[in-house]
Amino acid sequence: MRLPVLADRLWCRLHLDRLAGGRQADYVIREDMLAHPDTVRSFRWIRWLLVAETAVGLAAIVVAVLLTRAGETVAWAVWFRATVVLLITLTLYVFAWRAQLGYYWAYQRLRLFSRIFPVVTLVVAAIPGLYPFWMVIEQILFSLLMIGIGDVLTSDHMRTTFPKPARAPRRERSAG
Repeated sequence: MRLPVLADRLWCRLHLDRLAGGRQADYVIREDMLAHPDTVRSFRWIRWLLVAETAVGLAAIVVAVLLTRAGETVAWAVWFRATVVLLITLTLYVFAWRAQLGYYWAYQRLRLFSRIFPVVTLVVAAIPGLYPFWMVIEQILFSLLMIGIGDVLTSDHMRTTFPKPARAPRRERSAG
């Protein structure tokens, strides 16, 4: 059995969609929209952008290790930032995986984070003296890649592919 199938079974068995997706955990888009060539192409772009983000994150850790081995002091903030970027990227892979399977909640999370992370990253990068110049460049690259993911996710096709689920009618509470 293939790894993606096993991973999906484990994910479902642990009810992680319910945990991560809340009310919209079970809402999945139409199969024909998932198989649409534009959808497939969009998710291919998202995967490549995430691979690039991983490379940027790993490069930051490699630079920090090399500087440390060369006897330079690397600030705690640099180590923290580099580690967090990799962890965030892993989370984004999960969201992209679930979105590619048609889960609306995962598409929404990926879209939300692709808007929030660049803003936060650029604001933090603008704090004078917090990071060395090379780390500021890394943060700008990270932000540009995230903006690219957001751009793919907010295309007309992807917004049509992942329509907002209809709200369930509210149940009346009985008196007494």
